[in-house]
Amino acid sequence: MKVNVEVECTPEEARRAVGLPDLSPIHERYVAMVLESMSGTVKPELLDSMMKSWAPMGEAGMTFWRRMFDGSMKTGD
Repeated sequence: MKVNVEVECTPEEARRAVGLPDLSPIHERYVAMVLESMSGTVKPELLDSMMKSWAPMGEAGMTFWRRMFDGSMKTGD
């Protein structure tokens, strides 16, 4: 037997339905810090340390993403 169920909802409603936390305040703060960093208000080291603490596996995760981005930049030239 095969049963298909379609649920029409917004991403916000889906997030709430499965019990995921609302990360929009963190996202808004992160974007604000990036914008402040670009304007010179926040030091890049602060942004870097914040990203390291959020990244999975800490420094190893950051190294993985850095290598991936560096590799994509080299192939894009």
